[in-house]
Amino acid sequence: MKFLGKLSLAVVVLLCCAVGAFIALSWAPDRSLAELRPRWAPEPSQFIAIDGMQVHIRDQGPRDDPAPLVLLHGTSASLHTWEGWVAALSTQRRVISLDLPGFGLTGPFPDGDYRTDHYSRFIVAVLDHLQVPKATLAGNSFGGQLAWQFALAYPQRVERLVLVDAAGYPRNATSVPIGFRLAQIPALAPLMSKLLPRSMIESSVRNVYGDPDKVDEALIDRYYELTLRAGNRQALRQRFAQAQWSEGAERISEIKIPTLIIWGGRDGLIPPDNGERFKRDIAGSQLVVFDDLGHVPHEEDPQRTVAALQRFLAE
Repeated sequence: MKFLGKLSLAVVVLLCCAVGAFIALSWAPDRSLAELRPRWAPEPSQFIAIDGMQVHIRDQGPRDDPAPLVLLHGTSASLHTWEGWVAALSTQRRVISLDLPGFGLTGPFPDGDYRTDHYSRFIVAVLDHLQVPKATLAGNSFGGQLAWQFALAYPQRVERLVLVDAAGYPRNATSVPIGFRLAQIPALAPLMSKLLPRSMIESSVRNVYGDPDKVDEALIDRYYELTLRAGNRQALRQRFAQAQWSEGAERISEIKIPTLIIWGGRDGLIPPDNGERFKRDIAGSQLVVFDDLGHVPHEEDPQRTVAALQRFLAE
């Protein structure tokens, strides 16, 4: 009995040590904008005042473009996801990328409202601030949902529409990143506000790539550090709580704007059949599928995907 008692005590001690080690290795309090800005907002980044926020934005290329490209990233991403596209496009086109509220360096909406109509009003405010009356709007995942909903609400402001693995229809995911799953569990909120294992971010990023071997340490660093921006973790939980995943899907067929649909054939979060649905519902739209790419094809292979966009823009 004494032996069993000592053994039980040893197990408890080891368990406590393991939990302590996990907390020590995963301890990740919020980081301020001032801490993150030097690494993640070099030139040509700038910050513009919109609705009580300092919005992280990059505005590149010739200013005489009659319909600049505006690029909207997906959940837990940032404007950096478009760097490959921007490099290819900004020599001839004005290209505007930004960190949407709740993500990247922009930080949370002051009022905590993460409904899509609020984001649409935010995009109007950005376009007005930049004196852009009409834009070609491109969005990935959640950003894609914002793009098509904006096109429905403000068709006079959209010249063309580009949907990259866009959200919109009822969810039929076959694989969801662990970070997204945990963010939707309210009971974990106090824990997740202070702990963030880097391995969880690595797993989540690899999950959305068609070829996980393309995910390197620099990419993981970016997603990890920008998730720690003060307010972003709470904003993610709030957005998931407020999200209506297929809101307005019945109106997608009303879109009359020239539309390009780009999809990764290995996307498990929003599978390729969603791209087929967009093509069926949006009259005259084009669908290009890259069989070997995942949920962020523009980031995973910017050269091939931007070539499809350039052909569309040249028509």
